Amino acid sequence: MSVTVKFVGTLRNAAGKSSMIIHCSPLFSVKNLIQKILLDIPDIKTTVILYQAVGSIKNNVLILVNGREISVLNGLDTQLYNDDEVVIIPVAHGG
Repeated sequence: MSVTVKFVGTLRNAAGKSSMIIHCSPLFSVKNLIQKILLDIPDIKTTVILYQAVGSIKNNVLILVNGREISVLNGLDTQLYNDDEVVIIPVAHGG
């Protein structure tokens, strides 16, 4: 199966592209996808930390699956299916 991943903002610069297709096995979750992206494109990890060892996404990114934020789905355990679109958006905080 394949999933399209789109990178926005600083993630686009770190990845060197605006999107990519990831080929993965069935029963692939958002957590698995993030781990694969971090292995394939290590510069993303140094630009915006997406994933913490404890298994949670830092609050500096939003992840959408088919236009829905993963917090309203099943979080990192959200199941991905063939032809899904995942958009990763860095969020800037200020004060």
